[in-house]
Amino acid sequence: MKIAKDTLSFILEVSKSTAPMEFAGMLQASGDVITDVVIVPGTESSDESAVMQLFMLPNIPTVGTVHSHPSGNLRPSSYDLELFDRKGMYHIIVGAPYDISSWRCYNSSGEQIELEVIEYRFKEEENW
Repeated sequence: MKIAKDTLSFILEVSKSTAPMEFAGMLQASGDVITDVVIVPGTESSDESAVMQLFMLPNIPTVGTVHSHPSGNLRPSSYDLELFDRKGMYHIIVGAPYDISSWRCYNSSGEQIELEVIEYRFKEEENW
């Protein structure tokens, strides 16, 4: 699996802009590239956690989760590991200072894995 550079940039920027509150979302992929972040309706954020109301998630395919740790600690918490086990194969945690080196990806078992960051050409919408 890979991640689009623009998608990673979006994740880092939105996480930085919501700090000190946590940011959370679900990841979508096109083929083997993570391309989109789905913001789940009803998500509640605080400086300690972001709780997604997963029952509000539309019936769409997702490959994992993304959330921020404003403290800069990129290790998953026990709550994170429970979520990872239930929701997909790829889980990104980002933290301060929200730059290209302040993120990690984990598998559903909480083991760190590599995601290649690539330039990705998004398909243009025909009706735009």
